[in-house]
Amino acid sequence: MDTNTVFAQSISLKNLGIENAKVRYQLSADELHAITLQSGQGVENSTGALAINTGEFTGRSPQDRFIVKDSITEDKVWWGNVNIPFESEAFDKLYNKVTAFLSNKEVFVRDSYVCSDPNYRLNVRVVTETAWSNLFCYNMFLRPEESELTNFTPEWTVICAPSFMADPAVDGTRQSNFAILDFTKKIALIGGTGYTGEMKKGIFSALNFILPVFENTLPMHCSANVGEAGDTAIFFGLSGTGKTTLSADPDRKLIGDDEHGWTSENTVFNFEGGCYAKVINLTEENEPDIFRAIKKGALLENVVFKAGTNEVDFDDVSITQNTRVSYPITHIDNIQPDSIGHNPKNIFFLTADSFGILPPISKLTPGQAAYHFISGYTAKVAGTEAGVTEPQPNFSACFGAPFMPLHPTRYAEMLTKKMKDAGVKVWLINTGWTGGAYGTGSRMKLKYTRAMITAALKGELDNVEYVNHKVFGIAKPQSCPNVPSEILNPRNTWEDKDLYDKKAVELAQKFKANFAKFEEFANAEILAGAPITE
Repeated sequence: MDTNTVFAQSISLKNLGIENAKVRYQLSADELHAITLQSGQGVENSTGALAINTGEFTGRSPQDRFIVKDSITEDKVWWGNVNIPFESEAFDKLYNKVTAFLSNKEVFVRDSYVCSDPNYRLNVRVVTETAWSNLFCYNMFLRPEESELTNFTPEWTVICAPSFMADPAVDGTRQSNFAILDFTKKIALIGGTGYTGEMKKGIFSALNFILPVFENTLPMHCSANVGEAGDTAIFFGLSGTGKTTLSADPDRKLIGDDEHGWTSENTVFNFEGGCYAKVINLTEENEPDIFRAIKKGALLENVVFKAGTNEVDFDDVSITQNTRVSYPITHIDNIQPDSIGHNPKNIFFLTADSFGILPPISKLTPGQAAYHFISGYTAKVAGTEAGVTEPQPNFSACFGAPFMPLHPTRYAEMLTKKMKDAGVKVWLINTGWTGGAYGTGSRMKLKYTRAMITAALKGELDNVEYVNHKVFGIAKPQSCPNVPSEILNPRNTWEDKDLYDKKAVELAQKFKANFAKFEEFANAEILAGAPITE
């Protein structure tokens, strides 16, 4: 849709309890950009993108994310410190306070949808307090044609009021900010935070419940692309593992960079209409697609300009390390037009193992794949803390625990079945360290990782020799085109082989300790995918 299209129609929000508001309906990206500049809430950078500051919150606040416990969710949600219950009566009272707060004000309303596959489309109405929040939703959600708006019926509603502060003693929240999902009323209610990602992740969390429970579809926190032969590849990975970088392949079309569904018809579809990328240390050389997408229509968050200019200093993390940009997927050149892929053939689990233990590429059995999927492992170095140089393991179930309302084994069993039914190969890719842990070894070269993934996609690893890792049991190829054979066996890259063996067992023990909370829910095949520590 043309960003300059102007919609003459308006709508009433009385059905939401928002009275006498000045409703700015379905404004174009250019209009929202201009209003933000005029209000002094943003500035334009040197490439024409809008730069804003989200205020106190520059990232999600997981401890302030709640799900209303009711007849739909009570027996299905995996309640705990990820999915925190909220009383239905308390939600209603807080909702009424937020809608009263937005009454008699100027608000921005956008009708959009999520799920690019028409069979799974979910209409979403977004009501935001600020123009730039609405621009974010223009970028991130799918954009209906003007003809589709006449009879548009929203199934879910997102209400976002950053300047509304809850009173924890009265409202039942932990502090003044909150993000609450109500599956009966189909509302995502957000207040006290300007971080735009709460809107995107709210709807993602809702889909992570709706799709498996009602649509027999696996929701995935992943990127995906499709090759010239029509084969789809899926890339799971936590932040910093290369999910966006490695799925951006000049020989393959991008389906999407973050959130997808895998249907019973064996198709993979993007949930979104845009990308929300980290821009810390961004360079055109390393991330050309993201770098070039930062132009008019893009929304930069919490970046800092170089002194005396409006040029972004991508290395400046004085506001936050979580600097971001959102943009419509059309800002990327090499995209799959309908954002749908067929015939999934390869899945890549990406980990940046800074312990230097895991092989740079290995093939997983279905049981191992489910085990590593539930584990969602990567390792980071706490370099921001003075004197701390030891790697820190980071486990996030299903590579997206904060957004998964069901028990992780539910998603893992769906993944295992789909893998078997579709004959998909699953690969574990270590984009982290080789030749030792962080501080001793070195980061795996990106060109080698790309070569390994290309070889896997082309079937060039189908007939090579494999040797199982002695501790993790995963199958290591002994040769790979355009990759030195010596780096394929991580033990060989360590000067002290005995130390490698010791550290491999220590890492395996960390896996097992993390998995203990899932064991009683996991079937025998998943449990057999565990490493061997004896």
